Parts: sequence; structure tokens; C-alpha cells
Amino acid sequence: MENNSVDFLDLKPRQRREATIDIGPLMDMVFILLIFFVVTSTFTRETGVEVSKPQAQTANQLEKENILIAITRDGTIHIDERQVDLAGLSDVLKGILAKNPEREAVLIADKDAMTGKLVSVIDACTLAGVRKVSIAALNK
Repeated sequence: MENNSVDFLDLKPRQRREATIDIGPLMDMVFILLIFFVVTSTFTRETGVEVSKPQAQTANQLEKENILIAITRDGTIHIDERQVDLAGLSDVLKGILAKNPEREAVLIADKDAMTGKLVSVIDACTLAGVRKVSIAALNK
């Protein structure tokens, strides 16, 4: 005669392992992507103030490193994220040109800035010895 009884000794509750996710390889990939984006991205120099540039059909891209001078709608003048007055602009430009006399100036004037302020800044650039002065515009 066969024994049809079920052996309850084999049905002990087993200890379950907790499921874990190893985030080490994930962190490695995040750092690799971060390094990739930092190395491949290009950084542009700006003046540090918000300026709404006018548009021009003949605008083109300048290649060299230039002196960026911003003129805001309020008439303030900024070089390298610091505000300068019109009287001190010539001295700041002479200090920059002492290091590299071949640098050119690019005026980034707000489209609502007064034309008189723009002409005064161009005049200060010329008196400081800047060889070429350009006005920044958006390409249409």
C-alpha cells in the first residue's frame, strides 16, 4: 500500500533575499556622460547684462577674441560683467590693450539704447587705441 500523505516537512518557509539594485555602474555612466558634455560643450563669453540686440541682414560671425562692451537700455556701460562709467571706459580699454593691442571691440548695444551713448562709447574706444570697433546684431 502506498502512502499518499504529504510530507509537510519539505514545505518550510524559505528565507527570501532582499532585491537590491547596484547603483555603482549607474553612477559611473552618469559621471562619464557629465565629463563628455563638459568637454564637448562650448562656452561663450558674455557681458553679464541682458541686452536686446537689433537685427541686421548683413550680420556675420567674428572669429577672434574681442573686447565685449555692453550698453543697456538704461545707458549703463559694462565690460567683463562689471559696470564702468564713460569717463573710466578709456582707461579700462587702455589696460586691456596693453596686454594685447590687436584686440578689437564689439559693442553690444540694446536696440532701445540712446544713439548718443553709442557714439560716445565708439569715440572712447577710438581714443583708447582700439583699431576696429564693431556693433553686434542678430542675423535675420
